Amino acid sequence: MIDHTPSPITTTGIHNNPDFAVYPSLKGRVVFISGGSSGIGAELVKAFAAQGSQVAFCGTQPEGGNAVIGEVTAAGFAAPQYRQCDVRDIAALQTMLNTVCDTMGPIGVLVNNAGRDDRHSLDDLTPEYWDNCLNTNLRHQVFATQTIAARARKSGARASIINMGSISWMRGRPNLIGYTTSKAAISGMTRSLARELGEYGIRVNALVPGAIVTARQNELWRDPAEDKKFIELQCLKFRLEAIHVARPTLFLASDDSDGITGQNLIVDAGLAQVSVMG
Repeated sequence: MIDHTPSPITTTGIHNNPDFAVYPSLKGRVVFISGGSSGIGAELVKAFAAQGSQVAFCGTQPEGGNAVIGEVTAAGFAAPQYRQCDVRDIAALQTMLNTVCDTMGPIGVLVNNAGRDDRHSLDDLTPEYWDNCLNTNLRHQVFATQTIAARARKSGARASIINMGSISWMRGRPNLIGYTTSKAAISGMTRSLARELGEYGIRVNALVPGAIVTARQNELWRDPAEDKKFIELQCLKFRLEAIHVARPTLFLASDDSDGITGQNLIVDAGLAQVSVMG
């Protein structure tokens, strides 16, 4: 049976593992990742750091950010820069992105990852809660892109922007209407921005994960019965982890994908096929 255990971030792990790609175009490139202090975002920070990128990331959990930095430096890679920021505060987010560009150099890769899949019923929904869902999962992606695209157009530098989506809207997941609406909008937003920014050499794609195992999922919702259900629905019979999202994100960020824009790359072990086609 194939061993799908993720490679640890060590000097013998993802960076030097001959089974996985190293992208020369990512070495030294400035990368910014929102929501990088936990979950998929933390794995993205580690993966880009292991590629030799100059990584900056934000989050709302300083202890999580420091833990990620510790893992990266213990593995022998350059320390990423953590900045505390709530992405719902657009002015603070844009100021932070401009500061990163001014201090580290032009951001060549922007990964709009921050989000929360909080559960809520339709009956419990209020206008304030609705606005918060969209502000947490959608709005910041637009305005972060606006900031980086403006700087890239001014300097003439190319950039790759990757928006984090979700197949939850394709599956019509209940009790997630704010989250699924945001994630469905990301797919449309990505295609429109790719058209608008393509003439400037700015690529915009979406990475669309399926059911990913994270510490948050383990703590709040994961159980053996749920694992069994997902595996039965998937074409591939193993649970996906954050590293399965990180590796294709590296590809979309690298020059190896320089002819790809406006796409929604689904990484879900075939889970969405059941809902979309069945």
